[in-house]
Amino acid sequence: MKKSSLVALVLGSLSGVLFALGMCMALIPQWGTFTQGIVVGAVGIILALATLAIWRKMTGMGPVHVSGRTAGLAMLGVAGALLLGVGMCLTMVWNMMVQGIVVGLVGIVLLIILIPLAKGVEEG
Repeated sequence: MKKSSLVALVLGSLSGVLFALGMCMALIPQWGTFTQGIVVGAVGIILALATLAIWRKMTGMGPVHVSGRTAGLAMLGVAGALLLGVGMCLTMVWNMMVQGIVVGLVGIVLLIILIPLAKGVEEG
C-alpha cells in the first residue's frame, strides 16, 4: 500500500466517524447534544476536505478544477443518494412500502447512471 493511500484511508475513516457521530449527536434528542453534534459533524466535514487536499498533494495531482460537468455529476449523485434515503425512510419509518420501493429504485437507477456518465463507455 502506498503511503498516500494509507494516509487517505486513515484520515478519511476518521472524518467519516466524526461526521457520523456528530450527526447522531445532533439528531437524537435524548442525548441533548445538538450544538456539540453540529460542531463535531462540521469538524468531520472539514477533515474530509483536508484529506482530499492532502491526498491530491501526496499523489502529485493538482487542485480540483470544478467545471459544469463536475457540478452536474455531483448534483446527480446527491439527488440519487437522497432519493435512495427517502425511499428507505418511506418503507421503514412511514410504512409506505410500495412508494418507498419505487422512490428507492429511482435513486438506485440515478446512482447507476452516474458511473457511465463519469467514466464513459468504451468498446470492448
